Amino acid sequence: MPSHVDWLESLSPWPEEFGLGRMYALLAELGEPQRAYPAIHVVGTNGKSTATRRAAAFLAREGLSVGAYTSPHVSGWAERIQVDGEDADLEAALSRVRGPAERLAATQFEVLTAAAFAEFAANGVDVAVVEAGLGGRHDATNVLGARLVVLTNVALDHTDVLGSTREAIAAEKLAVVSPGATVVLGEPEWESRARAREAGQVVVADDAGRAAAEAFLGRPLEGDVEIALPGRFDVIGEDVYAGAHNPAGVAWLLERLPRRDYVVLASILADKDAEAMLRLLAQAGTALVATSSGNARALAPAELARLGESLFARVEAVADPEQALARARELAGDDGAVLVTGSLYLLADLNIRLARVPWESSARG
Repeated sequence: MPSHVDWLESLSPWPEEFGLGRMYALLAELGEPQRAYPAIHVVGTNGKSTATRRAAAFLAREGLSVGAYTSPHVSGWAERIQVDGEDADLEAALSRVRGPAERLAATQFEVLTAAAFAEFAANGVDVAVVEAGLGGRHDATNVLGARLVVLTNVALDHTDVLGSTREAIAAEKLAVVSPGATVVLGEPEWESRARAREAGQVVVADDAGRAAAEAFLGRPLEGDVEIALPGRFDVIGEDVYAGAHNPAGVAWLLERLPRRDYVVLASILADKDAEAMLRLLAQAGTALVATSSGNARALAPAELARLGESLFARVEAVADPEQALARARELAGDDGAVLVTGSLYLLADLNIRLARVPWESSARG
């Protein structure tokens, strides 16, 4: 029998059709582990992982045992499921759910979500902070009935599934709000929609993670916490490794870059607005190395290079991510710098590179 992780990687990441029936059935067979603790449900377009980890870190600092569930991963699958700041024993977590998951033909994300919920229950956490995967209404995480929901922000992304306007996307994400729940908003414009969902309280805050922890505890918090999220904003020498999977994410990144002469190394998924992303990335440097990632939805490097030809003075396509990184470093030279960005799947492919050298993380808030 293959290892549980090998089995996980063999599963389809996408359902044939979206819905929660299979997830409810799986959790019922597992004894409803998601009912063993209160949850904070984090939805939004960008910044969900950071908000999740920051909320978890604040709550842990206050003496609570905390589970945190995020996606996607960069350092490895276990990164997605943490208990008290430590990655879970993923083989053990998956072993709890494999039998019923195989019988029900659960998807990869459903399996991971159920494994996280069961892991948190097995460890007796006081609270779980759970990041949604896609949208909210039909996402596998929308089985929590959470009394505290965070909406970080709304941008155009996954428009084929969630809708073609920010308003439609916000409605899909806020569909996780149950009557009486407290809602933390990173953007004030969605307050009326949250109240239309019969939210009991609405809090607007720039730091969604802190605000979520404060709302859960019912009191303000002093000081700050540090978190490490691989691939969100890692600085290695002069090079920056920072996933940005849509135009809004790229705009956030540009505001924080210390220079504007990078060789940009990028892979972008085919369902993203690659042209808009490249137009913004051209502000970070005049050279582009287009590459791919292990995700089957990645744009072909030649196609990505074609989209960038009119935006960058120099464009090259190198299919293999490691070779593309080496070429980008060559183009940058001793005094230059490389910006590795676009899909987080590219950052995951290059994680071995990140693991070889000391790095500092400044995750998105």
